[in-house]
Order: sequence, then C-alpha cells, then structure tokens
Amino acid sequence: MFKKLPFILMTLTFVLVLAACGSKNDAGTEGAASNGSGEAATELSGNILAVGSTALLPLVEQAGQKFMAVDEYKNVTVQVQGGGSGTGLTQVSDGQATIGNSDVFAEEKLEDEAKVKELVDHQVAVVAMAPVSNKAAGVEDLTKQQLIDIFSGKVTNWKDVGGADQAIVIVNRPSSSGTRATFEKYALGAKMDDIQGSIQEDSSGNVKKLVSETPGAIGYLALSYLDDSLQVLKYEGVEATVENVEAGTYPVWAYEHMYTKGEPDAATKAFLDYILSDEIQQNDVTELGYIPMSGMKVKRDAAGNVVE
Repeated sequence: MFKKLPFILMTLTFVLVLAACGSKNDAGTEGAASNGSGEAATELSGNILAVGSTALLPLVEQAGQKFMAVDEYKNVTVQVQGGGSGTGLTQVSDGQATIGNSDVFAEEKLEDEAKVKELVDHQVAVVAMAPVSNKAAGVEDLTKQQLIDIFSGKVTNWKDVGGADQAIVIVNRPSSSGTRATFEKYALGAKMDDIQGSIQEDSSGNVKKLVSETPGAIGYLALSYLDDSLQVLKYEGVEATVENVEAGTYPVWAYEHMYTKGEPDAATKAFLDYILSDEIQQNDVTELGYIPMSGMKVKRDAAGNVVE
C-alpha cells in the first residue's frame, strides 16, 4: 500500500492539473462568449433627429442614408428635417432634436448665453451663398451697393442695374434662416427688413423653384442648389466658386454647424465622425457643392473676423 502511495499521489496531481487546464479553457471560452455578447449588447442603436438649415440638408440627408446602409450602423435611424438654422438651434437646445443644423454660430441666433454654452459645435463643412436671378433679368454681376439697393427696395426694376426692363421680385428667406443671416451679414453688410411685395419661402428648394420660374425674381442660395435653371450672379466681379471661397477672395460663406446639446451619445458621435471621414468629405461634400473643412486657407470666428 505504501509502495503505491507515490503513484496515487502522482495520478491525483495529474488529474488536478488537467482539471485546472479545463477550467481555465472553459473560463476563456466563457470570457469570449461574454465579450461577444457584450459587444452585441453595446452594438450602436438609436434614433437621430437632425433639424435646421436647409442649406446643409442635402449633405446630412445623403450622408444619413449612406450611414444607415453600413452594417455596423444598421440599428441607427437618421431623420433629417429643414426649418432653418434658428429652428434647428432652438429645437436642439430644447431637447426636441438630437442635432441642430445651422449655417451660423449659435451665439448669432440664440439670445440666452446659458443655452449657447450648453451646445457643442461640430463644424462639418463650409457653404458659400450666391445671389441668383431669373435668367431673363439680363444681369450677370452685381455690386454690394446694387444688392443693398435691391433688397432695401430702393431699386425696383432690373433696367436700373443694367438689366432688362422688368420689375424685380425679391424671394427671401424667413428671419430664422441661417442662409439669410449669412447673406445679409457678408453680402449686404446689414440686416434688411422685408419690403412690401417680396416673397418669403421656408426652404432653399422653394427659393430655387420660384426664382427659376418667376420673371424678374432674385434670391440667394447655397452652392449646393445651383444649376443651369438659374442665373448665378457674380458679387463685386467675383464668382462664387470653391477656389475663391477657399482663398478668401469670395466673402459670402459660412461654416456648416451640427450642434448637439452637450457631448453626443455614441450613435450620434458615430454619425458626426462619419460625416467628417474622408469618405464623405472628399466625395459627398464636394459633389454636393460644399467645401471640405480641410480645404479652407482662411478661418472665420463668430464675429465675422477672418484670419489666414
């Protein structure tokens, strides 16, 4: 019996070692399963509602469709609505929207400083605005003063600025519009009251339609809306081109902001990162007439000061 004891002890030791290895392997398998299920549990999901700027709408809408088509983000829903920059900023501030799309800095629209401080600015592109007219107006270039005279009602016929003998019809955006704020600030140099007889439209798409179809009409649109149905007017002899905006020689432009109230949640951050990815910045952004953030040679602050 005693002679067999060393053999029995050796056997027990071997069995215990095997048991320990088996336990360790089982734990590893469980850990992997746990990690796997953990990843599944943290798979991105949620609903993102982006509201505001109609100038930014085409980009966010297109990027949203592509984002939802990526398998990794299949459980995230992105909805995009217009309404103007002021609406977007108000709704994101009030918690009614996930993202507030805006052509202007929040401090230019929201009067409550406390609300402004709650918002986080995500700049995703640059947009330029150009004055546009009905093709029959007979004008290709307007100076700053001529635009001021038109939008203030001082000039009411195209013949007075070198065009056809045709009454001018102003197609404007509402006061909540970031496109209007940008145009007034950088093209006109001041806010303008709506004059009697002018038309006001809530979206850039409607402005484009009205200007192209209405004799004598004038308005302003982001580059993303421009096509051959309109006469795109030069500003002080300078064309509204990507190159001129990037170089700082064309002044009527603004950042496209996507504001969140506080830091974004995981799904919203993933969407914002996706819009800033090379895939969107170097393809969708440029194809739709916007300017990638990386292309700008100048910067502008909320006060409108430009630095190299």
